[in-house]
Amino acid sequence: MLYEFVTTYREEIINKTRAKIAARPSPAASATELENGVPLFLTQLSETLLGEATASPVASTAIGSTAALHGRELLALGFNVSQVVHDYGDICQAVTELALERHIPISTNEFHTLNRCLDTAIAEAVTEHARLTAESRSTGEIERLGQVTHEVRDILNTAILAFHTLKRGTVAINGSTGAVLGRSLMSLRDFIDSTLSETRMAGNLMGSERLTVASFLDDLAVAAGMHAEYHGLQLTIDAVDPTLAVDADPQLLGSAVMNLLNNAFKFTPAGGHALLRASQNGRRVLIEVEDECGGFPQTSEDPFQPFADRRGNDRAGLGLGLSIARKAVRAQGGDIHIRNIPDKGCVFVIDLPLAVQAAHVS
Repeated sequence: MLYEFVTTYREEIINKTRAKIAARPSPAASATELENGVPLFLTQLSETLLGEATASPVASTAIGSTAALHGRELLALGFNVSQVVHDYGDICQAVTELALERHIPISTNEFHTLNRCLDTAIAEAVTEHARLTAESRSTGEIERLGQVTHEVRDILNTAILAFHTLKRGTVAINGSTGAVLGRSLMSLRDFIDSTLSETRMAGNLMGSERLTVASFLDDLAVAAGMHAEYHGLQLTIDAVDPTLAVDADPQLLGSAVMNLLNNAFKFTPAGGHALLRASQNGRRVLIEVEDECGGFPQTSEDPFQPFADRRGNDRAGLGLGLSIARKAVRAQGGDIHIRNIPDKGCVFVIDLPLAVQAAHVS
């Protein structure tokens, strides 16, 4: 009977299934899937077949509860839905092929039982996997929304307090309180800009057009200069080859550059200097933002991770700017790298492909 066959040849079935998974082009097999996933699948199948083989067969949906549990286990192991479906199918094929190789007679009814169990198991495991994934995503979105709301509220509260102080006429608009209001409004603008960029990427709403780098940076210069002024810094934008061009989404690339500039302004002491420049390196375009932060600590965590700790004592913001900037650049075929200048500062480099036939762009 099928249960005895699966029990007796368990290791051979596992090895045959693992071979199928390892040879599968997509989805690629993981070490966890090969070492843990297949035995888990087969144990579940054996237990169900044993119940089916009793004098009082279990209900056709009995496998559902164990399959749902199995789907939960697979999610915890990091399996995706595609792996869940494919692995069940690979086990079914392995059982069938090995039975033919060993000349083991398995009745039509037993094969029907096998297929019915697998169908039910796939449906329930995938359903539970999808439910928990959606639940986890929803929880993450709620937490993210709460953090975003908290951030916007803090910025607005600071701006409102500064506005009321200025409205009373007891301080000058060009004094410290006016600067606080200006910084708050600029922070709110940048925060909204980053959030819109993240939303556009999540919704796959990116566009692409030919951008002359010199003109692109000129468009950012006014806003960047205002930010530098509010922080008491000097910003220098080096001249750029007018033929240098990239194919990119102007809003997303602009948001990425501004995020890097804001990062430079935040961690450069007042009276310091920030530099924005662009150059060509082979078939790549490098847009660089250099600051005077004092250098990046060797023990610091990845600054591109969301909510990561940042340099210095400034804890304002959610720490999403650099993360969103890197996502925006990677979505356009590029990346962002950091070059450390010990005891002086850092250079954040946006690395993008040179536009095709860029030399003909004027």
